[in-house]
Amino acid sequence: MTTHHTDVAASYFESYSVVGLLAVVGVLFVAVAFGASRLLRPVVPTPEKLLTYECGVDPVGEGWAHTQVRYYVYAFLYVIFAVDSIFLFPWATVFAAPGYGAATLVEMFIFLGFLAVGLLYAYKKGVLTWA
Repeated sequence: MTTHHTDVAASYFESYSVVGLLAVVGVLFVAVAFGASRLLRPVVPTPEKLLTYECGVDPVGEGWAHTQVRYYVYAFLYVIFAVDSIFLFPWATVFAAPGYGAATLVEMFIFLGFLAVGLLYAYKKGVLTWA
C-alpha cells in the first residue's frame, strides 16, 4: 500500500518538474534573446536618440501633466460592472437546472442589490456626472 502512495507522489512531483523545466527553458530563451540583442545591435548614441519621444512630438515644457481622476473612476466602475456581469452567465445556467430556481433567483437579486447600492453610492458622490 505504501508503494501506491509513493507512485502517486512521484507522478505528482513529476508533473511539477515538467512545469519547472518549461519555466527554466522559457527564462533561458528570453535571457539568450536579450543577450544576443545586446551583443549584435549597433550602439551609436546621438542627442536625438537620447531625447524623450512620445507620439512623434518633441517634448516641450515640463513633464508634469494634470490628469483628471474621474477618468480613472469611470474605468474602475466599468471594470467592476463588467466583471460582475460575467457572473450572470453561470447563474443563468444554474437557474435553468431543476431544483435550483428559487434559491438562485434570491441569490441573484441579492447580488444585483449590491450592484445597485454601489451604483447609487457612485451617483450620490457625483462620480457619474461628466463635467
